[in-house]
Amino acid sequence: MDTSPHTHRARKRFGQNFLHDANILRNMVSAIAPKPDDALVEIGPGKGALTFPLLRAIGKLQVIELDRDLIEPLRQQAQSLGDLTIVNADALRFDFAALAAELGPLRVIGNLPYNISTPLIFHLLAHADRIIDMHFLLQKEVVDRMAAAPGGKDYGRLSVMVQYHCQVQRLFGVGPAAFHPKPKVDSAFVRLTPIRTPPVEAQDLATLETVVRQAFSQRRKTLRKSLRGLLDEAAFAAAGIDPGSRPEQLPVEAFVRLANQLQQS
Repeated sequence: MDTSPHTHRARKRFGQNFLHDANILRNMVSAIAPKPDDALVEIGPGKGALTFPLLRAIGKLQVIELDRDLIEPLRQQAQSLGDLTIVNADALRFDFAALAAELGPLRVIGNLPYNISTPLIFHLLAHADRIIDMHFLLQKEVVDRMAAAPGGKDYGRLSVMVQYHCQVQRLFGVGPAAFHPKPKVDSAFVRLTPIRTPPVEAQDLATLETVVRQAFSQRRKTLRKSLRGLLDEAAFAAAGIDPGSRPEQLPVEAFVRLANQLQQS
């Protein structure tokens, strides 16, 4: 079932795949568990498949939609359901901090286009202190990488940076048949809950990002080689880390300790 009567051709440049499976949508709304006083923000409402059930549940919702052609049909259909605020903007450039200053801490949701999901998550992580939680429908491979534990092939830069900021909870898988057009990949619904006090706090997030990016840019090399020029043997020793380790062997806290050593040097 398509929850929207208006016809709109999915656009490749926007990475559009419209969700239409009623059971999946019910499960998503149930997992989000919206409350009337929530400052809910949906990224990429599309034809409103998730928007309208949420609006029915709590009576008000902010959405960010890049495709202008979708805005008027959304507005018209929402009239009898509640107060829908539509912002025509690119979520990658949207100022979530300003919205949180206006509405209070945000709950962010979305069926994210595959082509922007990783940069968008990094953009949101920069505002994690203003966010209560995030619920996203993403490519399964991206969720696998976000949730990966040290030691496996999926564990990398995305795993470390997301897990530094958030608790990652994979909720359920979604097959291609739930979308129109059908994507060529499986999807998964995930909950990200920002961690207020990490076990080891990074003194500077940009430094942590630099260390993690450089370590995983040559993931087959030892840390001694991949981080040469950033950290010397004394820094590894002070952080309590074997420079002969490979990056995928290190837990998140170890990268934070290395970044803090670099920050102090």
